[in-house]
Amino acid sequence: MGKFTILSILLPTIFFITISNAQDPNNDLQGSPSTLFINNEVMYISLKYSNKDIKKETNDSTFITSFLKFKEKEQAWDSLEVRLRKRGNFRLNNCYFAPIKIKIKKKEAKNTLFEGHKNLKLVLPCLLQRDSNDNIIKEYLAYKLYEIVSPYHFKTKLVHFSYEEIKGKNIKPHQIFGILVEDDKNVASRMGGKILDIKTHPLNQMPLECVRNSFFQYMIGNTDYSTAYQHNTKLIFLKNTIIPVPFDFDMCGMVNTSYATVSQINNEQLSIANVKERIYRGFKRDPNLFAEVRLEFLENRSVILGAIKECELLFENRSEYISTIEYIEEFFQVLINDKKFEKEIVSKVRTN
Repeated sequence: MGKFTILSILLPTIFFITISNAQDPNNDLQGSPSTLFINNEVMYISLKYSNKDIKKETNDSTFITSFLKFKEKEQAWDSLEVRLRKRGNFRLNNCYFAPIKIKIKKKEAKNTLFEGHKNLKLVLPCLLQRDSNDNIIKEYLAYKLYEIVSPYHFKTKLVHFSYEEIKGKNIKPHQIFGILVEDDKNVASRMGGKILDIKTHPLNQMPLECVRNSFFQYMIGNTDYSTAYQHNTKLIFLKNTIIPVPFDFDMCGMVNTSYATVSQINNEQLSIANVKERIYRGFKRDPNLFAEVRLEFLENRSVILGAIKECELLFENRSEYISTIEYIEEFFQVLINDKKFEKEIVSKVRTN
């Protein structure tokens, strides 16, 4: 039995949890999600705009005005005026559908599901291909799984998006899935903290949340992030601690998009052949933290798998659903097996 075996860590972990919880600002989280994110029901939305104009004509200060129509369940359609602009980098340059930022005036949002939201991201499929909707479902699941893993997360809403694409004098209809993602300022406000716009080494960030984040990224097979440089990560400053909050998971192995590529660090590709292969990218930490987070994930195994199963009927291709379940199960096989855990995670920690 190694030093990271399940039985040998139970007693010290329980003691460590008691100590860390006393210092952990998790316990003081008071914010609650807005009405928009209060349930996991799929929302129906509709927009009409030119994809071409969004890409060419909009920026941080130039927007396209449109009307967002929306409804939940059996409710009647409602609408409000919104302003749209492009956002992002890779998806903007490589995808058919431009990723969208939605700006909403306070008076427009009042007494609607969007009250309290000035800005939202709308994540759309990248390409016009058969598995595009399933890719969105899997990326949505990544967000939902992190909600289970950490109290510090982005809230999301899965939407069935009726997009009327203006193409000259014609309209090209699209029926696709999308994800509404809350603005980072709303995330920070909900936590009682502030966005931190500086680069800082992960070892200066909250240890417990860094390890949770690293385990999660390993679980979904994601290397396309950096907590130091805030690449696909936002840093929240809360009660003298710095907390990493991840987003954008389309390059991870669990989603496995056709365009996903292995990340490069200092112009060198990581030592994996494809994004489906996992590699642990977290830093060396107190072994007690690894023990604690390992147990957290194992205790949440049924909840994590259950969250995926709840979305089973949303998948258009059943094989995509099955492969998602199997991929996450592979992660838990690493956690359960002491030798695999030592080899695949503990021995792979970064020191610089």
